[in-house]
Amino acid sequence: MQEAIVRNNKKRQKRYDEFPDFGKLPPQALELEDAVLGALMIESDAFSRISEILRTSDCFYKVTNQKIFQAIKTLAAQNKPIDMLTVENQLQKDHTLDEVGGKYALAVLTENVATAAHIEEHAGIIYEKYLARRMILLSSDIQANAFDPSKDVNELIQEAEGKIFDISQTSHKKDVVSIAEIIPAAIQRIEEASKNEGTTTGIKSGFFKLDKLTSGWQRSDLIIMAARPAMGKTAFVLTMAKNMAADNIPVAFFTLEMSSIQLVNRLIVNAAELSGEKIKSGKLNQQEFTELTKGIARLENLPLFIDETPSLSVMELRTKARRLVAEHGVKIIIIDYLQLMNASGMSYSNREGEVSIISRSLKALAKELDVPIIALSQLNRNVESRGGGSENKLEAKKPQLSDLRESGAIEQDADMVCFIHRPEYYRIFEDPNTGTNLQGVAQIIIAKHRNGATDDIDLFFANDYAMFVNTRQEYDRLKAKSSNENTTLLSSKTNKKSTSKIIETEVGYQPLPNYPQPNDGSVPF
Repeated sequence: MQEAIVRNNKKRQKRYDEFPDFGKLPPQALELEDAVLGALMIESDAFSRISEILRTSDCFYKVTNQKIFQAIKTLAAQNKPIDMLTVENQLQKDHTLDEVGGKYALAVLTENVATAAHIEEHAGIIYEKYLARRMILLSSDIQANAFDPSKDVNELIQEAEGKIFDISQTSHKKDVVSIAEIIPAAIQRIEEASKNEGTTTGIKSGFFKLDKLTSGWQRSDLIIMAARPAMGKTAFVLTMAKNMAADNIPVAFFTLEMSSIQLVNRLIVNAAELSGEKIKSGKLNQQEFTELTKGIARLENLPLFIDETPSLSVMELRTKARRLVAEHGVKIIIIDYLQLMNASGMSYSNREGEVSIISRSLKALAKELDVPIIALSQLNRNVESRGGGSENKLEAKKPQLSDLRESGAIEQDADMVCFIHRPEYYRIFEDPNTGTNLQGVAQIIIAKHRNGATDDIDLFFANDYAMFVNTRQEYDRLKAKSSNENTTLLSSKTNKKSTSKIIETEVGYQPLPNYPQPNDGSVPF
């Protein structure tokens, strides 16, 4: 019997030798926990130095240490002095003094510490151990749920992403810094700005008046670009994306509404200056096919990255955006559009609360990655109901900040709110005050600008080419080109109908005279 026990013990020892990690303990730093608690009770200002690092008693692994720290937190909240006697008194009030080991345990903690000189470093290590324990607990929950066949895998992924995101957001950072630490970074930005030609310090949009007002899209800004449907939101940001990418600025475009193919087709229409109908039908003559080839050549090497994930969550966006910035040096992010995102894995009570979480998360992401984020947004129907009996319908139909859909938090979180307004959409072709021609005019209304002025800027929208341009001359050129294309297309359709009618001659069936032959140079796209 004794020999059998010895053999079993040897087998167990062999298992431990082969697997030295067998029987792991949760991450902990008990000696540092004791040192921090002792330091808190011997120096009056010690708690203020670690209160932003150790925000909860759960940061401590040992249960008795959790109760002592909770007593210290209670004293600090009441603005009372913290020492061995006051902590003892508070533990008595909490009925936990005997549970922590009585007066003797407090005396031992203070006896083993001489100074609080390194308390921030010690607290940081304790917090890292706490985060590691949370990750272990989370991974256990993920594993248990993954084995449950009744759970939806996509929901589990969203939930796991949300919990990991919450943990990453609680990573301790030094919130308060002196102005001396910030000034060098401010000077560096001023020096960078001084090297730029003109007044643009951020990323140029390609629209001169807009860049002059905003000085370009600034790093860490959240820009909301809002409009009613059919105003050209996607066309506007696509034109900007093309302009910025042409300046060798890497752009990330998250399209939640359109597929990547549809988006690229729009870009081709824009770059090649061919109507969407021609691109869709694929029937182009030789000259148009040449223009198409040149347009595609201008696009294919641009640093423009497109993601078409539907119903994108905040966590998915954050993961993908961080990777794009790290791997491709992306300088600006565009999202089309905000209301199609979701906050899966995060807690909210209604749709308005969800949109608030999304807008707040976008602002946090812009700060974290230090890049501007442009998010498109829908407006509610208040715009449509205004101006029914108004004399100045032009002003009545202009969007307002209160028109932002589903959440007032969008207005609050954004550094800049811009509206796109096309008067001709409402059959307003002339300014009633000045008599100015408004055909093709697209007003970019800067309704909120945290770091600058607000104003209205006139651009021009060439609908057939899904393109915004700077001047009336550019618009007139594109409109004339579109008119010629439409005339040619109409003529081509008429000719095709005519060529289908044939007459009988002495030599057989021939197309009617004076109409083009079927092999007229058209080529499929």
